[in-house]
Amino acid sequence: MTGTVESIHIARESGDPVETVETVEAVAGAGLRGDRYFDESGTFSDGTPRGITLIEVEAIEAAERDYDISLDPGEHRRNVTTRGVALNHLVDAEFRVGDAVCRGVELCEPCSYLESLTEDGVASSLVHRGGLRAEIIETGTLSVGDGVEPR
Repeated sequence: MTGTVESIHIARESGDPVETVETVEAVAGAGLRGDRYFDESGTFSDGTPRGITLIEVEAIEAAERDYDISLDPGEHRRNVTTRGVALNHLVDAEFRVGDAVCRGVELCEPCSYLESLTEDGVASSLVHRGGLRAEIIETGTLSVGDGVEPR
């Protein structure tokens, strides 16, 4: 079950539009350098580790196909868009993304905040396929095109 990184997105401040980057440093215990959660300034900065979030491009395509929902790249507000890896299967598992090692913490279910930034129906279209929240346990660099694989 090896996938690839399709795109990487960060938002520098809470509520800022996401910015597409080709490479980012994933810092153990802190998050993605330059992202709002790295400095604990994101909307959901409540002391809960928010290291990295991932979503499958297949889930985004399914939302479009099944619910007529269209999300521009990064509009889903997850950091990393993947292809070819079942992220739900990585809850409680260690995996490598680029040079970084992560551990899946929980599903990243969509919320009303995401829907308020996009369009009606986004939350229901991504239930149980809204991605994965993971902690970074070994610092490393990740880039578009890198592999995503269980450890």
